[in-house]
Amino acid sequence: MSEVVLQLEGLRKAFGALVVTDGVDLDLRRSECHALIGPNGAGKSTLIHQISGLLSPDAGRIAFEGRDVTHLSQAERAVAGLGRSFQITSILPEFTVLENVALAAQMRDGSSFRFFRPAAREERLNARAMEALGIVGLGPRAGLVASHLSHGEKRLLELAIAVAGEPHVLLLDEPMAGMGRAESATLTETLRALKARYPILLIEHDMEAVFSLADRVSVLVAGAIVASGTPDEVRVDARARAAYLGEDHVAAP
Repeated sequence: MSEVVLQLEGLRKAFGALVVTDGVDLDLRRSECHALIGPNGAGKSTLIHQISGLLSPDAGRIAFEGRDVTHLSQAERAVAGLGRSFQITSILPEFTVLENVALAAQMRDGSSFRFFRPAAREERLNARAMEALGIVGLGPRAGLVASHLSHGEKRLLELAIAVAGEPHVLLLDEPMAGMGRAESATLTETLRALKARYPILLIEHDMEAVFSLADRVSVLVAGAIVASGTPDEVRVDARARAAYLGEDHVAAP
C-alpha cells in the first residue's frame, strides 16, 4: 500500500487573468498532518475547494488512494472518503448536535433525501453519530440545540460531522478561525488525537497550532508552493520567512 494517500500534480486554477493555483504539487501521506499555510489571498481555500470537488481545476491531476478523482463530483469524493470542514461554520443551528451529526452519517449512506429530523431516530445512524461526538468530546452536548453551542464547540461539531462521514482523509480549512486561546488549545488536542486515525490536510493561521500538530508544512504564496518540509525546516527557510512567517517564528520551539 502506497504511503501517499492524496496527491496533487501540476494543479492550476485561474479566474480570468488572476491565477490562484499555479502548478501546485503536493502530497499527503498516511498517518500525518500536512499543514498548508500562507498569507490571506494566497489561494489556500481555493486549493481545498479543488481537492474536495467544489471547484474544478483548469489543469493538473488529483489522485486519492491511487485513483484519479480530478473529475469526480464533490458528493462522489465525499463517498470515496474525502471529508472536510469549512472556513465558516456550516451547521444547522435549529437542529440538535446529535441531529446534525446523524444527518452526516445518513448522507454518507447515500440517503440524503429521506432527510432531516428522522435521521437521529434511526438507531444505527444514532450510534455512529454518538461515536463521532465522543471522538471530539461533544458526547455530553448531544441533545443541545446547535445554536446554543459556543463558537469553539460549533467548530468541534463541524469536525464530528466530518468524522461521521467515515472519511479516509480530513481536509480542514481554518478550523480555529475566530477562536480564543483556550478554545484553540482544546481543538489542538482534539486534532492531535484525530491525526492518529486520519491523515489531515490542515489550513490554519494559528502558527502555534500548526507547528505543534504538523509533520510537514507547505507555504503557499500567490498560488504557488514556495517552501515545503518539516516544521523545523520551514521555520528557518528564507523563502518561507520572507513570504509569510517573518522573524517571530524562527526561534519558536
